[in-house]
Amino acid sequence: MLENLEEGFERRDVYDKETIELLADSYRNMIIASKEDPEREGLKDSPTRAAKAFQYLIHGYGLNPHEILGEALFAESSKQIIVVKDIEIYSLCEHHLLPFFGKAHVGYIPNGKICGLSKIPRVVDAFARRLQLQERLTAQIKDCVQEVLDPIGVAVVIEAQHLCMSMRGIQKQNSVTTTSEFSGAFLKNFNTRQEFMHLIGTKLH
Repeated sequence: MLENLEEGFERRDVYDKETIELLADSYRNMIIASKEDPEREGLKDSPTRAAKAFQYLIHGYGLNPHEILGEALFAESSKQIIVVKDIEIYSLCEHHLLPFFGKAHVGYIPNGKICGLSKIPRVVDAFARRLQLQERLTAQIKDCVQEVLDPIGVAVVIEAQHLCMSMRGIQKQNSVTTTSEFSGAFLKNFNTRQEFMHLIGTKLH
């Protein structure tokens, strides 16, 4: 499916036909199990629409975050903290298949090379668009940056709201879960870690 959103920009969504058919059958059975009529006008095409949506939500399985990060590496002697913050994340909790969403903040100290800034959000998205745990997602991002860039240190903080908490269970609508992962200088040096936390908590714009 090709959709032209504006002049000079194309969005291309590619779906695997067999996967869509399998998912659509499952969604149709869910509708039936809900005591609804899958043939009524409002629901007739819902299984296929839901199948396409779900395949998109987990398209990260088809991406290689290490390759994404390695596509644009540049020699750089700077040893100051580089931070990409407020990266929007949308993922699915693997326990209930309900969304969790929020912001990721990623920082690293170069050790002779840096990456293109757009690669960090793409890596975050590649890991997030899977069935996930927030704790695992945080660690995977940190490990990927550490392995590809071999920096002096990596810091990752994720703040997210989980619909499995706000829509069901304890139903706490405003609770936010924060997870963090550090390596190298961020793990060993309190002041370096504090500088990163200050940077992601400061509104400079």
